[in-house]
Amino acid sequence: MTDGIWISLITAGVTAFFLLGVPIFLVIGLWVVGTSLVIDFTLANVGVTLFQGLSFFGLLALPLFILTGDLINAAGIAKRLSDFAYSTLSWMRGGMGMSTLGACGLFAAISGSNAGSTATIGSIMQPEMVKNGYDERFAAATAASGGTVGIIIPPSIIFIVYGFMMNLSISDLFIAGMVPGALMVVAMMGACYLVARKNGWGQLQPFKAGVSARLARKAYLGFATIGVVVYGIYSGKFSPTEAAAITVGFTMIAGLLITREISLRKLPTIMLRSGQIAGMLAPLIAISVVMQQLLSVLGAGQALSEMLSGIDNYYLTLGTCMLIILLAGMILESLPVTIILAPILAPIAQQAGVDPIHFSVIFLVGAAIGFVTPPFGLNLYVASSITGISYVRLVKYVIPYFIALIACWLAICLVPSLSLFLVNL
Repeated sequence: MTDGIWISLITAGVTAFFLLGVPIFLVIGLWVVGTSLVIDFTLANVGVTLFQGLSFFGLLALPLFILTGDLINAAGIAKRLSDFAYSTLSWMRGGMGMSTLGACGLFAAISGSNAGSTATIGSIMQPEMVKNGYDERFAAATAASGGTVGIIIPPSIIFIVYGFMMNLSISDLFIAGMVPGALMVVAMMGACYLVARKNGWGQLQPFKAGVSARLARKAYLGFATIGVVVYGIYSGKFSPTEAAAITVGFTMIAGLLITREISLRKLPTIMLRSGQIAGMLAPLIAISVVMQQLLSVLGAGQALSEMLSGIDNYYLTLGTCMLIILLAGMILESLPVTIILAPILAPIAQQAGVDPIHFSVIFLVGAAIGFVTPPFGLNLYVASSITGISYVRLVKYVIPYFIALIACWLAICLVPSLSLFLVNL
């Protein structure tokens, strides 16, 4: 049999393993080893690339921002941000749902994690939304959808990976994600308002400026953390990695000495949880770098480039790239999608005239939409696990948010200044 047939069989086999629930790290690892043997690519390269793939200073921000998210939750800062968000929107129909989305945006501005935003804010707000008269499935779908901005609003863990893979300034990527991330939150708030108004969900409460001001003061630690990250990176005072280290120190001190909801006894447990998440992501990044290298040797990027080179139209090329990203996001998590597809699609988009920073935002917003798109839909699984509502029952209620996110994605694509305005200042 030819090498092509063997590689096709290996691909079919690992796809079957993936569908059976084998961890994606092992799936990619099996494909890498099998393909290397077929094309006589030395296996020594796998070990070397696994090590070198993680030998990048910028990736230190990854475990640090994960730890920041866990510390914010444990310190009670996430709950205070949620309370403040609700106090400002409780007078509107759908106010609690919109405040859940707003709280996800605020939490994302500190943690940079989609699953973390969904799990943390969802566990706080979903029960409150149900008590407030919302359908429990819609409440869970709201938390899942709100979590999508976790990888767009800086600091973003996936932006760090994208910048590492494509040799782009991580600071510029963070800045480029600010306006699109805020736009996504506003678009989903609009969808929440329309659905809640149609169904009569939510109990209206009069707006009280004094209460909002008091809760804003209680949430000052969250705002201070966001301010430190945004100011430091935007002004160039420190790098994203240094920003991550500073926020870890700040939130740890806040939890130990100010809110006093973290004790020294709890710290090892919090760090262990963060370490487990980072330990799951780091090997996946490393093995995906090897996979990308093999795809390059096999000429996958060149083949796709030649296929798209016949499309002599800026918008058609960009639309085709977006379709590929969306389809990939439906079956894979954003990390492998980014590591595998970004090095292939980004040069094609750049050749068509798309700014690299602009395309990074387009790419990752598409990957974020995959978090609420079956059959994978990671955020739907997270929301299901924290609420006890089956995955299948959530899908119907995420559709309004999906439509809002698609509309937002198209706007980001068609109006480059939404991504580039702040970067070019």
